[in-house]
Amino acid sequence: METLSVALGAGLLFLVAYHTYGRWLARRVFQLRADALTPSEIYRDDVDFVPTKRSVVFGHHFTSIAGTGPIVGPAIAVFWGWLPALLWIVLGSILIGAVHDFGALVLSLRNKGQTVGEIAASVISPRARLLFLSILFFALLIVLAVFGLVIATIFATYPGSVLPVWLSLPLAMVVGYLSHRRGWSIGWMSLVTLGLLYFAVYVGAYYLPVRLPAAWNAVVVWTMLLLVYCFFASVWPVWLLLQPRDYINSHQLITSMGLLLVGLVVASWQGASLIASAPAVVPASELPRGAPPLFPFLFIYIACGACSGFHCLVSSGTTSKQLARETDALYVGYGSMLLEGLLAVVVVLACCAGVGMGRVEHTQLASGVASYERMPIDWTDAGAHAVAWRTYYDTQGDWDRFGLRQSVGAFVDGGANFLSALGIPLPMGVGIIAVLVACFAATTLDSATRLQRYVVQELSSAIHVKPLTNKYAATLLAVVFSAAISFLPGKNPATGVVELGRGGMILWPLFGTVNQLLAGLAIMVLVIYLFRNRRPTWFLFVPLLVMTVVPSWALAMNLLAENGFVAKENWLLTAFSCIVGFLLIWIALEAFLTWRRLQKGTPNF
Repeated sequence: METLSVALGAGLLFLVAYHTYGRWLARRVFQLRADALTPSEIYRDDVDFVPTKRSVVFGHHFTSIAGTGPIVGPAIAVFWGWLPALLWIVLGSILIGAVHDFGALVLSLRNKGQTVGEIAASVISPRARLLFLSILFFALLIVLAVFGLVIATIFATYPGSVLPVWLSLPLAMVVGYLSHRRGWSIGWMSLVTLGLLYFAVYVGAYYLPVRLPAAWNAVVVWTMLLLVYCFFASVWPVWLLLQPRDYINSHQLITSMGLLLVGLVVASWQGASLIASAPAVVPASELPRGAPPLFPFLFIYIACGACSGFHCLVSSGTTSKQLARETDALYVGYGSMLLEGLLAVVVVLACCAGVGMGRVEHTQLASGVASYERMPIDWTDAGAHAVAWRTYYDTQGDWDRFGLRQSVGAFVDGGANFLSALGIPLPMGVGIIAVLVACFAATTLDSATRLQRYVVQELSSAIHVKPLTNKYAATLLAVVFSAAISFLPGKNPATGVVELGRGGMILWPLFGTVNQLLAGLAIMVLVIYLFRNRRPTWFLFVPLLVMTVVPSWALAMNLLAENGFVAKENWLLTAFSCIVGFLLIWIALEAFLTWRRLQKGTPNF
């Protein structure tokens, strides 16, 4: 029953936080007004600036921020035990992550829908804009490389997920056209589309898995196709693909999360135990060779499940251009992050109590369809659950052997075990959870491409490179750079063989660090903005300290430790780390000098 108690306790804390701390921020700090004109109204162009119902914006925003970060991160972090992961997810989401997302959204609403990078120029200094945009470029490059690899890995591991994920694209375009051009109700159309999507999950699981020929590098092929899709998703109007796809996916994702929660409840009654399945805290002496220490890396690996700098890009890059009312920012900005925190909690429970219900064995039949069977568990044996968990998190003493297939596989199989408690057959359950992961990652991937396009355009405008201010040229540059990184060769952790298409994993250790430092910079901009306007800032000092000191510590440890980037001859990762670290130090210095000037009486912004 402790599994159910943890889920209910986390949900209650998130609900209370929204109606207390969130409302205090909206009313007393940001002073949101329902009658204030928003950028979507002032600059409406029906391409990027589009006034939209808050339910639709919530779907777009939530699915954009909740990529694989709150899934892969917690799935890795339970390696150190479930208790530290749960504490950071719940407290971090309420006190840091949701405040960061909400604040970035309000900042953009009050500054013509500009990105945080542009706002930094006004709030800190003109140089800060170039520095911030440069950091954003590298951060988004890492996001695109990593998330493309995650989706490609899902497609290769769970071929039944391919059909429903790709089918969602034309369905979304039909919904977008009919709702925007014909005035049809998006509500009932999304329900019909949701039914078609789950039917596609059934077909993919039982009849039509999409497997690429064995001679092909599946990761490279799928990544290439995904980046081609991202190009069009970036340049087409948001109402045609991005908005309806995210809205449809939000229903699918929330439905899947709902099934997971109900399955968790039933499985808890049947004996699924968090405490019996996995250790609360794993002693450092029991960690595999080369594993990073719990502190500071727990905060780096979980990232999006508690706080993510990428979210400030979504808040200020796309969401602020779609809100029809300023007061919707609380619901969309603060509320979405709390829901993502709840997802991360469910992931922890699935990777511990869920896999403790029994290991799921994968077998490919002669027809090409995958067969899934859960190994029986002796429910009277208190240690049987822990044995199942260890099979997912066994690296044979070497941390480098732990990869995406193990971490994502723990969540997919553990989640499918929860669904099986509802009577959902295991193949269907695996299909639902695999599609959940792939769709989360895909919505982040296409939004990140659009954001990278904005960043390239802004940088090109600032340094007077006119050709790249064109949206098609800027998007092409973003896609080509991401492809170049994604297709770099690297070692497959499962086999130890060097393969093409491992660039995302090369940069994976830097993803969380840059992500968290980016959040620290966004909070820094927010502090100076509020100080200029004589608003309270005291509540941001601890988040600012955590999101700058902890990731900086992790970056230094990775670079300087005995098993760091240079020691492993990982020159790409070392170069990226040095460049980003230099830019971060520079912009932090700019912010400090601005803060000193403000204390001497600089007029309000």
